[in-house]
Amino acid sequence: MPGQPTTRSSTARTGPHRCRLAGAGAALLVGFVTLGLLARDGTDADTALSDRLHGVWRTAVGDVAWIVSAVLGPALPALLGLALIVAAVRRRRTDPRRAGLLLRVLVVLGVCRLVSVAAKPLFARDRPREFPDWAYPSGHVTSVAATGFAAWLLAAWLAPRLRRTVAVAAVLATVTCAACRVVLDVHWLTDTAGAVVGVTGAGLVAVAALRLTPIPPRPPE
Repeated sequence: MPGQPTTRSSTARTGPHRCRLAGAGAALLVGFVTLGLLARDGTDADTALSDRLHGVWRTAVGDVAWIVSAVLGPALPALLGLALIVAAVRRRRTDPRRAGLLLRVLVVLGVCRLVSVAAKPLFARDRPREFPDWAYPSGHVTSVAATGFAAWLLAAWLAPRLRRTVAVAAVLATVTCAACRVVLDVHWLTDTAGAVVGVTGAGLVAVAALRLTPIPPRPPE
């Protein structure tokens, strides 16, 4: 159970697991930075896709993409964060262990969301077309991926039977958001890919640091 005292034997088992997760997260963050540097002046794939979709954002397809982007965007982590705070406050006396778990997931959510906030001015990459703010990584995709990561973490600890469903929903939402941002020509393909890599890396490092490992084993079918 989350929040249970850790025995010496369990610490011996979970220590290496946390180190592996932290190492994997760090490697992904290195990949995130590398991709940002390599794609700073654009890549052939970015340019080819942007040229192919040129002007689509002015069509009905673009209208749909705008609507989807309004739903799948920065509002999601804000709403989930507020829900986690409210739930933690309500359980702080009746179930302090669960309240602590909720707050740690909130921290993971915040760390993942900061990937875009912190990185955009560092890479200062221009958008495919005139549009406010920098391009790399996509803030919308970062928001959706961060929300999905935190939601999956919650499911893993509190409702293990739902974690596969949550994982599929998170992946579909992230891919849909990324496709919409590329169709709208406000992000390069590598902006969306970098957002996913950065969020996953930051999330794994945060999970290891906050001792949210090991993830409870999958229940038997």
